[in-house]
Amino acid sequence: MEKAIIGKKVGMTQIFDEVGHMIPVTVIEAGPCVVVQKKTEENDGYTAVQLGYQDTKESKLSKPELGHQKKAGTDLKKFLKEFRLAGAANMNVGDEVKADTFAAGDKVDVTGISKGHGYQGPVKRCGGHRTPMTHGGGPVHRQAGSMGSSSTPSRIFKGHHGAGQMGVDQVTVMNLDIVKVDAELNMIVVRGAIPGPKGGLVSIKNTAKTIRAKSVDVRISNNPQKASGRNPQKASAKI
Repeated sequence: MEKAIIGKKVGMTQIFDEVGHMIPVTVIEAGPCVVVQKKTEENDGYTAVQLGYQDTKESKLSKPELGHQKKAGTDLKKFLKEFRLAGAANMNVGDEVKADTFAAGDKVDVTGISKGHGYQGPVKRCGGHRTPMTHGGGPVHRQAGSMGSSSTPSRIFKGHHGAGQMGVDQVTVMNLDIVKVDAELNMIVVRGAIPGPKGGLVSIKNTAKTIRAKSVDVRISNNPQKASGRNPQKASAKI
């Protein structure tokens, strides 16, 4: 069953598993969320649900947002996000989605807005190279320089790398596994890093990647140039 929830990034830490291995994790305060709107094939042409997260006051919402949420009859929420889920037809307006919807071991995709770094030059923003620092280079070592021909096309193509706003982009980190879920604290702990600053809004959804189980032992190579490929028994004895 497909699942989704909205949350807030708390920060990163590390935990230890049963055998003492250190695992870098990110703590997410996930939910509780409420279903504000349900979309169906008959009315909208597709099936989806709109989730609301974090209580707010009427004065913090615009008139269209206020009317939309009052129509649902739910508590007013600050953030709304729509998810197309396979089981959306079984959900109804007013249903609550909590952190225990997910379980430890689930594979998820986490989407958030990356940290902003302000207006940056081409060296930092796009990985450009500076000019040589020898005598006579002038004060232009980190400038972009020439970008296009004069006759054809006589312009710079749209999207060309250069100076500009860095960060504040929607980023999705795929195929992260959930290490721990705490329903009382509304906490989901995922392995690795996720985009955004502390306190940033994130959404969690089942991963879109296909997980395939490997049918062979990955520690024994088929390459005859490797020791494990020449003598698999010797390699398996080390395990």
